[in-house]
Amino acid sequence: NISAMGVAAAFLLSIFFLPALVAILPIRVKGEVSTTHSPFMDRMGQWVVKQRKPLFWGMSAMILVFLSGISLIRLDDQFVNYFDERYTFRTDTDYIVENLFGIYQIEYSLGAGEAGGVSDPRYLERLDAFANWFRQQPGILHVSTISDTMKRLNRNMHGDDSNYYRLPEERSLAAQYLLLYELSLPFGLDLTDQINLDKSATRLTVTMKNLRTQEILKLEASAQDWLKKNVPESMQAAGASPTLMFANISERNILSMIGGTAAALVLISGILILSLRSFKIGLISLIPNLIPAAMTFGLWGMLEGQVGLAASIVAAMSFGIVVDDTVHFLSKYLRARREHQASPEEAVRYAFKTVGTAIWVTSAILMAGFLVLTFSGFEMNGQMGILTTIAVAFALMADLLFLPPLLIHFESPRIEKEAAIPNQNAFEGGKS
Repeated sequence: NISAMGVAAAFLLSIFFLPALVAILPIRVKGEVSTTHSPFMDRMGQWVVKQRKPLFWGMSAMILVFLSGISLIRLDDQFVNYFDERYTFRTDTDYIVENLFGIYQIEYSLGAGEAGGVSDPRYLERLDAFANWFRQQPGILHVSTISDTMKRLNRNMHGDDSNYYRLPEERSLAAQYLLLYELSLPFGLDLTDQINLDKSATRLTVTMKNLRTQEILKLEASAQDWLKKNVPESMQAAGASPTLMFANISERNILSMIGGTAAALVLISGILILSLRSFKIGLISLIPNLIPAAMTFGLWGMLEGQVGLAASIVAAMSFGIVVDDTVHFLSKYLRARREHQASPEEAVRYAFKTVGTAIWVTSAILMAGFLVLTFSGFEMNGQMGILTTIAVAFALMADLLFLPPLLIHFESPRIEKEAAIPNQNAFEGGKS
């Protein structure tokens, strides 16, 4: 939103303030203004026109190869890995996970259906079965539940005989164990961190390893499926924790960014078609605008495979950046076609002469600027920097090596058809 407001302010200043400022300020012009072109861009324009067919098919093949990598991408995140080993938080967390316990947890408040129902042996059996199911899942470090306390108390009350490490079979006995446990706590402590006041629900805490977002969401979905199949409705409860909350936030943000990028695509398509005053050119312009982000994610899928919250914004951001170069190139191309009646090949050379240098210079500046972010120890900044840099590099290739052959490929048949019309009329006139 801030970037959008900044662009709007820049537009207003460029249109209304800058021209008035230039008109008022006493600016002296010495001699005639000379227009010089970069010899390198002139030669590159000639080379692109000459090699348009190999470039068109070669770039098309390369684009398809990179696009195939998109299928390897998974929408995922790992919050601890947002920080690299330069941060004490990361090193301490890794040590805790490897030697003590995990920092990711899911909490459940499992109801018994009635006041005092947590002493019901049937409820305790279901609670213990749910805890044992969790312990069998991959990535689980520890499960804390009152049913384990009940089994320990039952063993203790039978002379620490391991054969009695089981749940009490009578409700009254379970209630007495619970009362004994509560009375044995140090002064000022109670059981409200594990059992609610009317003893109608208990807390079950699951501690996990450093799992990925999708693994956490899949685990919670499996837990809900188990609860629906094995316990009454009173015990069915959704998991709750900051870990689960941020896992859902990450997934929803990623999907929202994808949807927002699609909406931006529709809006920008309409703007380009209107501004360029050509439906066909407007559609052609979308190709070099879209493929850089698509190629970037394809390459990222081959190298990394994971797209998190940071990477999800790259498509929308790079789309807004690379569209500028495409519009500059097409505006000069259309100017040559409409005002100078140039052929597609001549119009491409004209565009290279007038804006070729500006396109590669601005792209190099943008890549250098975003590369700075790759040195960040915060993964969201680092990934955004490297992905945007790659996207801008692919955009430069698309604008200078793929868009010109694309324009010539789709424009030349129309020119040849228009040129054939007078010849056909002349033939018909001679025949008559």
